[in-house]
Amino acid sequence: MPKIVDAEARRQEVVQAVFRIIAGDGLERASLREVADEAGLAVGSVRHYFSSSDELLIYSFGVVIDRIAARLEAALASVEEAGPETSEQHHAVLNLLGQFLPLDEELAVDACVWMAFRHAARIKPVLAAEAERSHRTVAAIVGRLIMILSPGETDTQQTLVTEAERLLATMDGLCMHALLQPEWMTAEMCSDVLTAHLRSLRGVPAGS
Repeated sequence: MPKIVDAEARRQEVVQAVFRIIAGDGLERASLREVADEAGLAVGSVRHYFSSSDELLIYSFGVVIDRIAARLEAALASVEEAGPETSEQHHAVLNLLGQFLPLDEELAVDACVWMAFRHAARIKPVLAAEAERSHRTVAAIVGRLIMILSPGETDTQQTLVTEAERLLATMDGLCMHALLQPEWMTAEMCSDVLTAHLRSLRGVPAGS
């Protein structure tokens, strides 16, 4: 009797192969043939689920966006449950922002893949829609975080957008530094930078 293959499970196997290739060798190597080899499948088997490399890349980009967004939403719920300006809230916020950073193996792969897709979208129009969704999804979560941390300072849309973009830029920079210079940009260093940034959001002078 032929073995029944779970289509969604097989798609996820293929996507994980894409992620491993991107994390190890870069997005340019993620062709159907290379992905099939990495997944231990025939090219025809991969084509059964993805008709082209573009379709595979778009789908894989969507998967990493959804994974990161789900972690951020769960972490934001913990921030919302914590009392304002408490140590519990501070730790919950650090946990949320840590979801952007390569602080463990899973987060490192997702961060690397997410960055690679976002950079590739600049020259690959097929990825543009997912890149836009990525930014809007993450920016909305960060905006909600800003409103929790600085409710009196974000009473205008422009101020909220500015602070959200400032925090997003900080996270992008930290993520890139941590990926490229892991010996220097350690988890402890990332925590120190984030703590300093959170103090500035709350209007606390540096060193106080």
